[in-house]
Amino acid sequence: VQLQASGGGLVQAGGSLRLSCAASGRAINNYATGWFRQAPGKEREFVAVITWGGGTTYNADSVKGRFTISRDSAKNTLYLQMNSLKPEDTAVYYCAASVSGGLRASPGRSSLYDYWGQGTQVTVSS
Repeated sequence: VQLQASGGGLVQAGGSLRLSCAASGRAINNYATGWFRQAPGKEREFVAVITWGGGTTYNADSVKGRFTISRDSAKNTLYLQMNSLKPEDTAVYYCAASVSGGLRASPGRSSLYDYWGQGTQVTVSS
């Protein structure tokens, strides 16, 4: 599967953005799909994941109540709705897909993701 992320940009603190990740090559429902982010000088950080059937989502504590992950099977696209953005949310955001059953126990482990999209920059100004 190939993944193409888009939707990043510059927004003021308290604003919203919606990231998209268009999948091609295979149906996105065949994978657990998630978002990670990486700020300058920091390690890549788990943000959220939605499981194969789309019935379960996991979110990092830092984004709970503000970010929502979803998936549109008809459009073969993954989304990340980001509300109440903070300057500390500034990062390059990456979408990723996994076929690993180990993801159920460790949804935030980046090494369990098999496919990655290119990043999209999100900048939140104070």
